[in-house]
Formats: sequence, C-alpha cells, structure tokens
Amino acid sequence: MTIRLTRYAHGGGCACKIPPGELETIVAGLVRPADDLLIGLDDGDDAAVLRIGEGRAVVATADFFTPVVDDPYTFGVIAATNALSDVYAVGGEPLLAVNLLGWPRDTLPMDLAAEVLRGGADAAGRAGCHVAGGHSVDDPEPKYGMAVTGLADPNRLLRIGGARPGVPLSLSKPLGVGVLNTRHKATGEVFPAAIDVMTTLNRDASRAALAAGVTCATDVTGFGLLGHLYKLARASGVTAVLDSAAVPYVEGAREAVRDGFVSGGTRRNLAWAGPHVESKADEETMLLLADAQTSGGLLVAGEVPGLPVIGELVPASGPAIHVR
Repeated sequence: MTIRLTRYAHGGGCACKIPPGELETIVAGLVRPADDLLIGLDDGDDAAVLRIGEGRAVVATADFFTPVVDDPYTFGVIAATNALSDVYAVGGEPLLAVNLLGWPRDTLPMDLAAEVLRGGADAAGRAGCHVAGGHSVDDPEPKYGMAVTGLADPNRLLRIGGARPGVPLSLSKPLGVGVLNTRHKATGEVFPAAIDVMTTLNRDASRAALAAGVTCATDVTGFGLLGHLYKLARASGVTAVLDSAAVPYVEGAREAVRDGFVSGGTRRNLAWAGPHVESKADEETMLLLADAQTSGGLLVAGEVPGLPVIGELVPASGPAIHVR
C-alpha cells in the first residue's frame, strides 16, 4: 500500500506557517538591539546575522514544516532546500545543519522517516553543507526541517530593508507551487515542474545578486510574493510597482486556481497584504501573487543577469504596492 504523507498533515509546506499579522504580534517587543547583531528581528529578515570578527559574520536560521508532497525522500529534499534558502537570502553560505524531525511513530513507519532524512542530507550535500545530528520528537503530524548555520561577509549582506528607489525588482523562481501542492494533496497528482522549483537551491541567485552589488533581497515563501514584497517595501521605505504580466508562473498554476485549489494560507496572505496594495489585476492573478510558496525563489531589489525583472521600486507614495 502506498502511504500518502500529505494525508497526515492539516496543511502543507510553508502554507502551514502562522499568518504574518499574527506572527508580528507575537514577536513584537522581542527586539533587543546589539552592536554585533547585524540582522535580527527588526524587519523580519530571513535569518539572524552576528558579526564574529573582522570580515566574518555567522548566519543562523531554522525552518521546518509538514509534508508538501507524498514521497518522503522528495519531502526531505524540499524541506532542507527551503531551510538552506534562508542563509542564501541574506547573502551567506551554509556550513552546518542539524535535523529537526517530528514523526508519528505509532502511525507511520520509521523507514519513511529515514527516507526524509536521506533527502535532507542529499540536499545539504549539494549545497556543500555538513549535516550532523539534530533533534526528533514523537509528533501527531510528520514535520521536518533543519537549523542551519552559515558564514557571510558583514560588509556584503542582503537585507530586506536595504532597497532604494530607482532599482528594478527581480525574481529567481516562478510562482504557483502553493496551488499545485494543494492540488497534489487533494488528488495525488504529481507536478514535476513544481518539485523542480522547490528542490532548486537559491545559491546561484544569491551569489549573482552579491556579484551585481545588490544589497536587498528576501526569499518568497509562506507569505507569498505580495506578503514578502510588502515587508520589503515597508522595511526599505519605498513603494513597489509590480508588473503582474512579467511574473513567471509554474505550468498548471492558473488552472489550479481556477479549479479552486487555493490554500487557506494563500487567502490569509491576500487579506493581510491587501490593504497595502492598489491593484488593477483580476482575482485569479491576485491569488497567485499571494500564493503561499514553499522553497520559493529570491526576490531581489536590483537587476541580476539571467533573472526576470517583474517591476521596480519608486519613492514611497500611497500604498506600498501598485500592481499593474
């Protein structure tokens, strides 16, 4: 009998994250500035960065979630790729990871958990990142991810609040994996294009952004493009003009929206970012722009060779985002 991992989770991937508005309320007041803490809780960056010496900074992050696909090995690859992305999103290189595993040991065979861990180890290996141990708990739902430590140059970081007016917006991966994952959970249909997106490291995009002199980026995950773009515009004090026709989408994503495969996380994203968006786009497009991504691409404030330009940043005026 084939075991479908997604049947054992109430949500899938980054769509199961706590909604952005609730999360900001939870962490409000926890910011404790320190001279050597270069990136902390201030603006909601993707990882913490601490200066540890001249020309060196340590990057720390953790990310885990419930299954987004049924195959355990592929789930492990996706979850690890997603965790590694937070290091790339601030301009770092991952060095060491430890596993974070929750498993319903009386419900699902432990050999499936071993496959999940094998997928995570292979993803980390492709990133040149060591994996050493970790932590596991008996959990009603399967969950997996990693805590990742990396290194960065403190003088060459990618910050969510580092954008300035007059630069283009670039995106390294197409949108739409969220609605396709929702369809997969409901029907069992496999979407290789979505899996390819989720298992692709953001390493090359991060390195290319740094080489191009970019100072601002974030990865597009559970809050959708609109949610992460709103956070970027707010932190940087700019307005984003988004060209919806220039945004790339995974094959089949529009059909999934039309057929109603939209997660609750995506709808919450649109409800949260919506008041800060002026839009001429239709509802289908807005849902795709708010689609809760898992292991999505880098949203970069700057032009990076090989990446599609999806808009531009202008001086702050009116809503934080204008969708054309």
